[in-house]
Amino acid sequence: PSELDRLVEITDRLLAPGGCPWDRAQTHETLKKHLVEETYEVLDAIDAGDMGRLKEELGDLLLQPVLHSQIEQAAGGWGIEDVARAVNEKLIRRHPHVFGDATAEDAEEVLRNWDRIKREEKGGDPASVLAGVPRAMPALLRAFAISKRAARVGFEWPDLAAVFDKLREEETELREAVESGDAARIESEVGDLLFTVVNLARWTGVEPEEALRRMLDRFTDRFQRMESAAGQDLTTLAPAEWDSLWEEAKRGD
Repeated sequence: PSELDRLVEITDRLLAPGGCPWDRAQTHETLKKHLVEETYEVLDAIDAGDMGRLKEELGDLLLQPVLHSQIEQAAGGWGIEDVARAVNEKLIRRHPHVFGDATAEDAEEVLRNWDRIKREEKGGDPASVLAGVPRAMPALLRAFAISKRAARVGFEWPDLAAVFDKLREEETELREAVESGDAARIESEVGDLLFTVVNLARWTGVEPEEALRRMLDRFTDRFQRMESAAGQDLTTLAPAEWDSLWEEAKRGD
């Protein structure tokens, strides 16, 4: 058997009577947090450029769908073979330019074909173009997905300058909300401003989630360099000292 077959056999052994008490106690619900955690560990390995670690983390991530599948199979439902069969059939159906007679000249045409075939599979156009965007997605990723779908059907600014105009408009409205002291209004306006920034990222060809992740990495590195260089309790630093340490930390990039 292949190593994938062996993984399924090992998982079944863990889940079987007399197997691992922890694995046997898991459900689809309890495993959700582990799926998310393993996904982010894969991303960390990619960002670090560590291919050895990436192999290990992908293995940990691969275990998650196997666990879900074999838990379901043990309950009398589908198993990993059914999952693999379904995705294989989907890939063939949605790539007619590879497995059929259709043509696709570029990635954009591939995406248009994919969307069309997906609609046909689900019985025509959905009630909303935003249907299917998971509410459980991280908010920034969900905002980007919603933004792209809305723009795809024409709900869009005429040019980048108009997006910047909207950004300034949202900033003004947020300032007014802050001055009003209305907490609910402030929250709403912060959300509007963030969504506009997401649209600005889309217009400039930037993945906002990736941009924010990289910025947080930079900030963390710089802040930790400041901590090392400060040589004193950070809470005692004056504003000018913070500025000096920050500029010094930036030079270390």
